[in-house]
Amino acid sequence: MTFHSMMRRPLGTAFAVLGLAFWVSPASAVDPVVERANRGLVEIVTGSVSGTSVRMAEDLADALDDGATRRVLPVVGKGSFQNLADLKVLRGVDLGIVQTDVLDAARAQHRYPNIDTVTYIAKLNNDEFHLLARDDIKSIADLAGKKVNFGTPNDASAFTGPRVFQALKVKVEATSYGQSLALEKLRSGEIAAMGVVVGKPAPLFLELRANDKVHFLNVPLQGDITNTYVPARLTADDYPDLVRENAPVDTIGVGTVLVVAGLPPGSQRYRNVANFVEVFFTQFPKLLESPHHPKWQEVNLAAELPNWRRFGPAESWIKRNGATPAVALNDDQMRQIFTQFLDERSKASGGTTLTAEQKTQLFDQFRRWQSEHAH
Repeated sequence: MTFHSMMRRPLGTAFAVLGLAFWVSPASAVDPVVERANRGLVEIVTGSVSGTSVRMAEDLADALDDGATRRVLPVVGKGSFQNLADLKVLRGVDLGIVQTDVLDAARAQHRYPNIDTVTYIAKLNNDEFHLLARDDIKSIADLAGKKVNFGTPNDASAFTGPRVFQALKVKVEATSYGQSLALEKLRSGEIAAMGVVVGKPAPLFLELRANDKVHFLNVPLQGDITNTYVPARLTADDYPDLVRENAPVDTIGVGTVLVVAGLPPGSQRYRNVANFVEVFFTQFPKLLESPHHPKWQEVNLAAELPNWRRFGPAESWIKRNGATPAVALNDDQMRQIFTQFLDERSKASGGTTLTAEQKTQLFDQFRRWQSEHAH
C-alpha cells in the first residue's frame, strides 16, 4: 500500500494503519535491539548498598562490560542468605557474591534444595567484622545482657554477629535494625553496640568523629571462631577519627566468594557466564588499578574454596594458565597472617596465648630480620 493510496482513505483509517505499522513491526526490525541489549548478559546479585560487594560488582561492570559483546549488570540484593535464595529461584540471576560462612551454613542446615549445584568462580576478599560500641563499653564482655544490633534478617551480619558472640560465650539482646538506623540508635544510646560485616574502610563509619562518643571493640580470635574466620585489623589509616595511631583494633575477617547458579551446560546463560569468566580472569590486572576498590588487592583467583566445586570453565582456565601472579602483601595483611600463625602455633603446642603487645614485638622483630636478609 502506497502513502498516496493510504491518503485516499478516511484520515482516521490512515492513522490507524500507520499506528499498526509502528507497533507491529517485522521481527527483524526489533530483534537486533533486543539481541544487542542482552548479548553476553550476566546478572550479579550483591549485598546491600552499604556493603563492599556492591562496589566489587560495579568494578566488574566497569572493567569488563564492553557494551558490545558482553554486559555485566549488578543487582542490589538483601544479604548473603537472600542472595543464595535469589540465585536458586529468580529468573536471570546468574552470579552472586556471598560470605563463605553463610555458604557453608546454608549447606549444613539444608536451607536450600540442591545447594550442591552452586559452584564458585573465585574466592574474593575478606570483609572485616566491625563492632562499634558506646564509649562506656570497654570490651565485648561489657556487652553481656545489653542490646547489640546485627542488621536485618537475611543480612550476613545477622548471621556472623550472633555466631561470634555465641562462640565467645557473651549473651546479648540482639536487635535487627537496618545499619543506618542502628547507627543513629547507637549515637542516642538506645543500643549499646552494632556489629557489621563490611570491607574496610566502610563508608558507613567514615563520617563518625570523636565527639560521637563511639569506638571499635577488639574481637578476639579464639574458640570455634578460628575454624571459620581469619585475623583482621582496623587501623588509623582506615578510620583516622575512630582508631588511634598506635592502637589498632584486632578483629576477624569473613571471606566472600563469587558463586554461580546451577545453569544447564550448553544453555545461553551458561555460555555467557563462561565468557564472563574468560574475560574476568584475563583482564583481572585492570581491577588492581585505581579507582577500583582496594579490596581487589587481596584476591588470588587460584585460591580454592574447601569442600566446594569450582565452575567448570573457571577450573579449566586455572589449569591452562596456572595461578595468578602473586600480589605483594602490604604490612597490615602480613601482620594478620603472622598473628594467625602465632595463634595456631600456641594452640597446637598448648602454650600460653600471647598478648597483642607481644605479638606486635615479635612481628617487628620478624620484619627487621626480613629486611636484613632480603636479597
